[in-house]
Formats: sequence, structure tokens, C-alpha cells
Amino acid sequence: MNKVPCSSWPNPAVLGLLGMLATVTPGCVPEEQLKKAEGYYQEGAANLDSDRQKAFLSFGKAIQENPNHRNAHYYVGHIYALQGKYKEAEEELRVVLRIDPDYSDAYNYLRQVLTVQDRWQEAIKAYRRALSNRLYATPDMALFKLGQALAHEGDMSGAAEAFEDALLVSPPNVKPAMTYLELGRAYYHLGYDTKAREALSRVAQLDDKERQYAAEADKLLERLKR
Repeated sequence: MNKVPCSSWPNPAVLGLLGMLATVTPGCVPEEQLKKAEGYYQEGAANLDSDRQKAFLSFGKAIQENPNHRNAHYYVGHIYALQGKYKEAEEELRVVLRIDPDYSDAYNYLRQVLTVQDRWQEAIKAYRRALSNRLYATPDMALFKLGQALAHEGDMSGAAEAFEDALLVSPPNVKPAMTYLELGRAYYHLGYDTKAREALSRVAQLDDKERQYAAEADKLLERLKR
């Protein structure tokens, strides 16, 4: 129900798609409104895949009833991101994180929105914040993306460490072949040829059928032979 003490309400969010959502004044929300908000949220969730516009309107109604509805804000941000409205998506995700500072999925999504805008250093901070939650369900996914972000910024040592940590997560949420490929690439740039060969050889072993990642690994292995 997202019901919290009145003193913990965040600043109101201004939502604007189609002019439907307005600034809301924080305060104590009656139980009846909380129930209505949850009903609208469930309605939005049910329509999210089949009718995105209808879902957006339902999430907006949920927020009007309960400005502190974390998940409704999250999915409004999700829809904005799908529309390429990254500034609006970022604003919604930051509202989510004011409501629930420990919501790692929102940090992870915020990272995606930031990287699309080429704001890599901010994305790295968002990844690290997500990983600070020990209960995060998919840490290897965040570690993998963190490694990619660090590699983009030229921190190959940090990238290799992130990929190494990602491989320790069991069961994995990221294909190990993909992680070993990025780890091998990081080792290659660091000049760790032996480690690079080992990691890239693992890609071929793990991806011997589809060879989606093995082909890239083979190219790097050829460079290491020169």
C-alpha cells in the first residue's frame, strides 16, 4: 500500500504527460485513497504490456490518490524511458528513490537512463548505490553493467574487478560467456595477456553452440597471437 508516516513524505513530483498529472501536495493520505491508489496501480500493471497509454493513465491516477506510491512512479518512469523521454524518466526515478532510498532496481534503471544521456560518471555512482543493498536480487547484472561503464570511462582495472565479482554470483543472471568476454577484453587492454587468453578461452567453452560471443572472443585471441 506504500503507506508511510506523514513526516517521511518526499517533496511533490510534477508529472506532465498529456497534462494529466499535476503537482500534488504531500500530507496524510486517508486509507480509502490508499486503497484506490493501489487499485489504479494494479489496473496499470495489468495493462502495461497490452495498452501502454491506458497503463500510464492508471499509474497517474494512483499517484494522484497517493503521491508516495513508489511502484506507480517507477512505471511512469519506465514508460517515459520507452518513449525516449529520458529527462522525465530520470525525474520519476529520482522521486522513487526519495520515497525508497534502498530500491536497487530504481538505481539500476536510473543508470540506464543516465548512460543513454552519456552521463557515465553519474551512472557509475548509481550502480554502486544499487550494489550497496546486500538484498539486491541480481547483483551480477549491476556488476556487469558497472564494469561496462568503468571500461567506457577508461578504468580497466575497476572494470575487470567488477566482471570478476559478477562471475562469483550463483546462479548467474548474466550469461557467463558474456561476462567472460568483457573480462577478457578488460585484461587485453590492461596487457594481462595470459589472463586474457584464459578468460576468452572460457567464452568458447561456454558458447560452443550459438557462438554469439565466441566469435568476438576469437577475434581478440587472434590479436593476442600477434
